[in-house]
Amino acid sequence: MAAPATDKLRRSPPSSSSKSAVSPVPSNSTTSSLNSQPDGLLSLPPSTNATEANPVPQSGDAALKTKKPTMTSRISGMFSRKEGSDSRESSRINLADKIPEGKVANGTSTKSKFGSDKKREAASQPFRRFWINEDGTHEHHLKVGKRQEKLSDMFQNLMTGKKKEGNQDEQPLSLMANWVDVMRNEREKLAEQKNSTNTSQTLVQKYGKCQEVVGRGAFGIVRVAHKTDSSDPKREQLYAVKEFKQRPGESTKKYQKRLTAEFCISSSMQHPNVINTLDLLKDDKGLYCEVMEYCSGGDLYTLVLAAGQLEVTEADCFFKQLMRGVEYMHEMGVAHRDLKPENLLLTQHGSIKITDFGNGECFRMAWEKEAHMTAGLCGSAPYIAPEEYVDQEFDPRAVDVWACGIIYMAMRTGRHLWRVAQRGEDEFFDRYLEDRKEEAGYRPIEVLRRRQCRNVIYSILDPNPTRRLTAHQVLFSEWVKEIKVCRAGEEGF
Repeated sequence: MAAPATDKLRRSPPSSSSKSAVSPVPSNSTTSSLNSQPDGLLSLPPSTNATEANPVPQSGDAALKTKKPTMTSRISGMFSRKEGSDSRESSRINLADKIPEGKVANGTSTKSKFGSDKKREAASQPFRRFWINEDGTHEHHLKVGKRQEKLSDMFQNLMTGKKKEGNQDEQPLSLMANWVDVMRNEREKLAEQKNSTNTSQTLVQKYGKCQEVVGRGAFGIVRVAHKTDSSDPKREQLYAVKEFKQRPGESTKKYQKRLTAEFCISSSMQHPNVINTLDLLKDDKGLYCEVMEYCSGGDLYTLVLAAGQLEVTEADCFFKQLMRGVEYMHEMGVAHRDLKPENLLLTQHGSIKITDFGNGECFRMAWEKEAHMTAGLCGSAPYIAPEEYVDQEFDPRAVDVWACGIIYMAMRTGRHLWRVAQRGEDEFFDRYLEDRKEEAGYRPIEVLRRRQCRNVIYSILDPNPTRRLTAHQVLFSEWVKEIKVCRAGEEGF
């Protein structure tokens, strides 16, 4: 097992009276300005999550006598059993405490013998996307329809100028940044594509008629195909159909080679946390279409966007599922190279599905033992690893792991850590490189309550890829081993 990061890093609880570096806000935009305080420090918005509260700092002689742990001692404890106050602290933090007694739902729509009284009680309760059961297990109930309603309201408010005072969405690097422009473009393209819903008879016969658009990108669009269940006419089978567009100036030969390569990679993956790819067909316009399983829970990006930030147990569950999928891909000799929340789909019950292998790369054939290095810059700026900017060749597996660390921080804080992980090009990344060597650490990561969690994130985001943890090592760290995954995440439904 490769040794984790060894640069000197010590932890000390942040003091309310001390200056602290602040977290940037995650974003798809790279053009918003950086807002800084007069002393050059950025401000971190207050967290709404009780488990992210800062620990109580020591005072007086006790604080002076406390020995600051070194980077080696902190990281070396990553794979060892938690002891003492850390364990007691985590045992006190239970999301179930936030749920009033008698309010635990079962996530089903079965009829109750209590009739209308039960229905009225359910209707009066607010919708909850996540909860913890009395036995310690947890469940997700994701309704993309409700999420779209909320996002639509947010879009309308932004368009009409109804913005709340102190709205954090305007801060640099927020997930909301550039979202209005994206929504405008989506509406314009949707209007253009409204009448363009023809599909080939073969596609219709096998998978049903393609209807609403659920995704759009440089590749084309993704529609939902509805096919009546032959055994029960009242039921429908749903499929996601991804349309591949030919790029400007791209020859037919290169077009076919590109989409065939993506289909070969994605269709060879069989894992609960990787999308199930079923078929590759041509429509009546001559465009190739990839047929995949349909995930009714939407994507992780819109979930975080609508929620602001996820609950700790909720984010941990998604993270462990993601790392399992990444470990499986790497074992198969495939690197994704474009991991981001937009490419992580969700089922209604909370199973993560890695999708979009357009930038996927085979770094090792079945008969080979050593991995091939790769080259070239690809992916989305906030998730690209620093070595892609400076090294001629690099390990694509380390690139995927780096992106997973950024995704986790986005889930927990609703922010990206920086716009681009390039020294001298991004103030936030430069601050991270300096602060990770200091006693207090990097403030946006230090707000994570659990020591073991922080240590793993620091090691995932090690700027030196040779010291960075592998997906396998992440899964076997003490923190991730203790994460409980929901049943849907375990079984992939």
